[in-house]
Amino acid sequence: MWSVPVLPFKQLISSALFCALSGLAQAGSDLRADDSRLKSLETTDAGRDWEAVGRLDRLGEGFCTGALIAPDLVLTAAHCLYDRDTLEQIDATSIEFLAGWRNGRASAYRSVKRAVLHPSYVYDGTLSATRVRNDIALLQLQRPIRNTTVTPFETDVRPRKGARVGVVSYAQDRSEAPSLQEVCTVMARQDGVLVMSCDVDFGSSGAPVFSFEGERPRIVSVVSAKARVEGNPVSLGASLADELALLEAQLTGTHVGSQLPHGVSRVQVGEPRRRDMGAKFISN
Repeated sequence: MWSVPVLPFKQLISSALFCALSGLAQAGSDLRADDSRLKSLETTDAGRDWEAVGRLDRLGEGFCTGALIAPDLVLTAAHCLYDRDTLEQIDATSIEFLAGWRNGRASAYRSVKRAVLHPSYVYDGTLSATRVRNDIALLQLQRPIRNTTVTPFETDVRPRKGARVGVVSYAQDRSEAPSLQEVCTVMARQDGVLVMSCDVDFGSSGAPVFSFEGERPRIVSVVSAKARVEGNPVSLGASLADELALLEAQLTGTHVGSQLPHGVSRVQVGEPRRRDMGAKFISN
């Protein structure tokens, strides 16, 4: 049986952040009224458009969710690269990406060659706005996936407060096929952190958060954590704007804004970071 990496719960949240989330959960109850239920993608037809979302297996020690954003790049949460008991970073080459994993089979299997994490990310067992905002990582695969059924997703600007988004994720109760929640709500946006009503669970770490406003879904965040405050579940999403560009520069060894090496495509990211006046998150 899989031991699933734990998304941080309320007992790991700083007291200031807990109070902020408590107020949001109460105020956001009306926003989640239109949220859709989880839809299993266990059939070929249901999962056809989501083959680039896959399970990230850690040598039998658990799994996270990740999404292909280039033929050889998987976007996920940085904390998926850490051992939650020792707080030490694990060897990225021990991870395998199973694109479109469903009922014992994947559209493509790839080992991870290396990983880059946000340079400001700190995994210390606590949960703060700073940690969530920087909770992203890029995994470079040993070989690109050039399967025509596995099309990498593009990224987009961060959604506004009140926007409808969706999540495709694996979790402890859906480890053999992903599920889609096509409609959930951005309850607040503060300093790069998205507070959402999306239904996530253990194993959903790193799951892509999608905007459906264009012709094809675009990734606007990744799932970093979940909490249950005053009986109301909330999920927290990391930022993708300046942070993703920074990771890409680390991966290619270039400066942000410089020309990339031949054959390497730039991951398009969204707007400059903006500050919202929602709940006040106190960073550690």
